[in-house]
Amino acid sequence: MPRGTTARDDARTRIVEVAARRLQEHGTSAVTTRGVADDAGVQPPSIYRLFGDKDGLLDAVLEHVMTTYATQKAAAVAAQADDVDPVDDLRRSWARQIEFGLANPAVFALLSDPGRVRDSPGIRLGRQVLEGRVHRIAAAGLLAVDEPHAVEMIHAAGTGAVQALLATDPDGRDVRLPDAMLSAVLAQILVDGAPSRESGPIAAIAAVVAVRAVLPDLPGLSDAERELMGEWLDRVATAGP
Repeated sequence: MPRGTTARDDARTRIVEVAARRLQEHGTSAVTTRGVADDAGVQPPSIYRLFGDKDGLLDAVLEHVMTTYATQKAAAVAAQADDVDPVDDLRRSWARQIEFGLANPAVFALLSDPGRVRDSPGIRLGRQVLEGRVHRIAAAGLLAVDEPHAVEMIHAAGTGAVQALLATDPDGRDVRLPDAMLSAVLAQILVDGAPSRESGPIAAIAAVVAVRAVLPDLPGLSDAERELMGEWLDRVATAGP
C-alpha cells in the first residue's frame, strides 16, 4: 500500500481501476457490482459503501479515466515550446481526441450525458486544456472570433465527428471525416481560413481578439482599467465583423 493511503483508499482505487478496465473492454453492462467486486477482491457491500450504487461507481470511473487523460494532455501542453505553431498544436490535439473517443466508445457514451459530466473536474480540466490551445492561437493574432465561441465550435465538431464515426460500422467509416470537420471549423474561426479574411473587418476582429488575449499581461493599467477594457474588447469581438 502506498505511503499515506488507507485500506479504504486502496480498495477504492482498486475497484475503480477494475471497473474502468471492464468498461473499456466490454461496455457499461460489464460494470456490475458482483463482477467488479470479484475482480477487485472485495465484497459487493464495499462498493455500495464507497460509491452508493452503480451510477456512483460509473461516475468515479469516468472521473478516473478523464482526469488521467486530461492530465496527460495538460502535460503535453506544458511541454510545448514557444515556437510550436499553435494551429499545428491544435490539429495534433484534435487527432488525439478523436483517437481517444473511438478507442473508448463506452466512456464517450457516458460523456454524452450532460447530467453526468456537468460538474466533473476531469471534464473541466480537459476543457481548460482546449481553452489554453485556443488562447495561444488568439494571442498569435490568428483568431477571427472570440475565444469562447472558438472553443465551443471545436468542441461541438469533435463530439459530432466521434458520434458519427461510432454510429457507423468500422469497415464503412469515412476516415476523412474528422480532418474535414476540423478544416471546416478552422475556415470559420481563423484569419487565414480563406483569402477574403486576410484584411478588412476580419483582420480588425483578429487584432481585437489578440489584444484581449494578452490584456492580463499589458503594463501600465490598473485593475479597473483592465476590467473595463476587457469588457469593451469582448463586446467588439462577440459582435463580429
